[in-house]
Amino acid sequence: MAKILLYTCFALTAFAFNSILCRLALRTDEIDAASFTAIRLISGAVALILIARFFDKKAEPGQGGNWLSAFFLFAYAICFSFAYISLTAGTGALILFGCVQLTMIGWALVRGERPKVLEWAGLAAALGGLIYLVFPGLTSPPLFSSALMAIAGISWGFYTLRGKGSSDPLGDTAGNFARSVPMIVLASLPFASAIHLSNRGILLAILSGAVTSGIGYTVWYAVLKHHTSTRAAVLQLAVPILAAWIGVAFLSEAATARLLIAAALILGGIALTIAGRKTLTKT
Repeated sequence: MAKILLYTCFALTAFAFNSILCRLALRTDEIDAASFTAIRLISGAVALILIARFFDKKAEPGQGGNWLSAFFLFAYAICFSFAYISLTAGTGALILFGCVQLTMIGWALVRGERPKVLEWAGLAAALGGLIYLVFPGLTSPPLFSSALMAIAGISWGFYTLRGKGSSDPLGDTAGNFARSVPMIVLASLPFASAIHLSNRGILLAILSGAVTSGIGYTVWYAVLKHHTSTRAAVLQLAVPILAAWIGVAFLSEAATARLLIAAALILGGIALTIAGRKTLTKT
């Protein structure tokens, strides 16, 4: 039990550090957003392929996954990086994971699920928190960057939905990362004249791709079988809070009242929705 708890905490902390590493690299102009994304996806692909090969010597590296899932991974990663040029770590993580959950809940509605009162209340609270966070004002985050992070969250939501039925999560993730590489290479071409790199920026991108993405996703997949779907969803709600407070501690970012209120609304709303769905399942 202690090992499961340790691995779970590691995975969630790794997810939070994706935001921290990206923000740290971009806010100090160590690397441009396109290059950060390219290095992150390439290093993630290499790390996951090596890990997959380690666990299965007969595995065909990068053969799992599919192109549509790879596109959602690519869209998430590139929008994530460009959004963090202007967003703080905590605000970005809140928008990202708020939109991830809203996307997944919205898809469930489209597929015919009928929410109960608690679920509707949760949806309203979470949406209200997102609107409040990005509503024009002196302390609100930039609208364009917020929109990019929302697209990143929607993309990650669909990527997650497509992977729910995977029989080989590690192999499929390795394949999706590998397929995303040509996409990011093509997408980076228009930004070729703006490329700037530093050793520190490259290192941060590699850490984000190989460690907090590659190893972080692998550890998460390893512990998922020990958690129910509801518990796994609730656990991930800790990521924005972790990112926010790590950002305050290591990046000297402000813990504004707007951020705290939005966090309470979004996370409380999502928790209500999950509670409502659990009640519906029991009945």
